[in-house]
Amino acid sequence: MSTAARPEAASVRLSARTVALYAIGSLGTGGYATLPGLVLTYFLTDNLGVAALTAGLIVTGAKIWDVIIDPVIGAASDRQYARTGSRRGFMVAGGLTLPVFFALTFAVPPSWGPTAGAVCVLLAFLATATSFSLFQVPYVALPAELTSGYDERTRLLGWRVVVLTAAILLSGAGGPELRGATADPVAGYLLMGVVAGVVIGVGMLIASRTADAAAHHMAADERPTAVAPAGLREQYAAGVRTLRRSQPFRALLGTFVLQALATGTMLAGAQYVATWVLRSEDAVTLVFLALVGPALLATPGWTVVARRLGKERAFALASILFLIAAASLVLAVWTPGPWMYGSIAVAGIAYAGLQSLPMAMLPDVISHDERRTGRGQAGTFTGVWTAGETVGFALGASTVSLTLAATGYVSSVAGTTMQQPDAAITGIVLAFSILPALLMAASLLTLRRYRLRRADIDA
Repeated sequence: MSTAARPEAASVRLSARTVALYAIGSLGTGGYATLPGLVLTYFLTDNLGVAALTAGLIVTGAKIWDVIIDPVIGAASDRQYARTGSRRGFMVAGGLTLPVFFALTFAVPPSWGPTAGAVCVLLAFLATATSFSLFQVPYVALPAELTSGYDERTRLLGWRVVVLTAAILLSGAGGPELRGATADPVAGYLLMGVVAGVVIGVGMLIASRTADAAAHHMAADERPTAVAPAGLREQYAAGVRTLRRSQPFRALLGTFVLQALATGTMLAGAQYVATWVLRSEDAVTLVFLALVGPALLATPGWTVVARRLGKERAFALASILFLIAAASLVLAVWTPGPWMYGSIAVAGIAYAGLQSLPMAMLPDVISHDERRTGRGQAGTFTGVWTAGETVGFALGASTVSLTLAATGYVSSVAGTTMQQPDAAITGIVLAFSILPALLMAASLLTLRRYRLRRADIDA
């Protein structure tokens, strides 16, 4: 019998230690998701002199690599879990190797020239993405195996998002501070890459211990026997089959990808908004404080709302709130100023729900599929999920890069001062406001097709 099918499992409350160990993993996921999205494109265009379009292609290329390998890692994780009862091996490998590759991504000096610099950053970031996927895919699979309780999953993922939000705040605010800690921009970026890489790796290694807790929750004879085939072609086919047979997964994944694209667009545009709209490169720290500070406080509130209204309704409310806040920022085209921090703070309140609620809904989708089909393929599900999330964030950075290129943004190297045309500044504001709002509106249409409710999970 699978853990999803055991009625008594729904009433078991996870220990505080298990919840804490799992949540600490978000030190890694938050740091990796934030810093590259926030500063990598800017590092390429305004430190190495790489053209905006090329910079966008570099970030997108690394993310496409994620999309290729995530389903393979997910299927391999399922096989490891069926064989050993734990997904820890891949998680440890990712935690040990990511700090090195992350630091190398920001170790390229401008003196190498734009072409050599672009190639070196691409290779280092590809390696970083591989290490992160080794950790992230099995990490996202664990909640479905730790508990089958509808509200208990919300509690587990709620605390994860509290740490995730703190990690985003630490990375988004602390990363630029580390970058500016030295007078030399080259040394500053390297310092940021080394410190952030170590913090991310430590968080990953601590969270890997949760995989052993998942093994204790399921006896050896309860592990799923239906795992993905070993061949590459069959592994990809297994991912396609999960999409075909699970309508709730298709609806939730479509919603999450569109929202990852919306938030990824805002994230990639934040540094440009700080520099050219708020007229201070250091203002990116205040932007992150405005966005993430309220989110840190709002996550427990979204957990309460989800218990009263259901996760899907709470998710819709968070999406609508984010849409309104993002759309209001378009006024910065005509009247930029400190008032923008208020709209960003409202978006931050919504962002807490956009992170915690879909992640709490994904284990419901996995257990619902296992109950209907008897197949234990949590890793396959999360491999497809992580690939979809990666696509969203990658296209977010690409969207900003294309907008900059289309509006005449002028790239530069470290230590030089440039003026941007008015069209480029308008493009920055639109990429930070209207584009995310439109994407969020589209995600509400896909969310309407999500049909799982509490009764379907706790039945």
